[in-house]
Amino acid sequence: DLLPADGILIQGNDLKLDESSLTGESDQVRKSLDKDPMLLSGTHVMEGSGRMVVSAVGLNSQTGIIFTLLGSSEHDEEKKVKKGKKQGPPENRNKASSSSSVIFLHLCRSSILFGVIL
Repeated sequence: DLLPADGILIQGNDLKLDESSLTGESDQVRKSLDKDPMLLSGTHVMEGSGRMVVSAVGLNSQTGIIFTLLGSSEHDEEKKVKKGKKQGPPENRNKASSSSSVIFLHLCRSSILFGVIL
């Protein structure tokens, strides 16, 4: 099951999560009340069960913060492309710049969404 929100574990039974969508680490992480009770949205429950108190959802969750930061870097990248050298005929300059920005934006969002869905 995919966790839809960040939270703190309040009751658990042999809970193991796959946090690879956020950390890239392929090992399952054991969660317990005593050690590492934080549960993060976008991670998958692989074994066990538990209950949590929700601490953040949407853009306020760790996944949301990552998406927001990636969105900021994409906007900064668009500015850099616009400030870079302009090549080609004047009528094609803006078309090439905006199409490369759209492709870059699409690739970044696709890879992140793909990582979270896994």
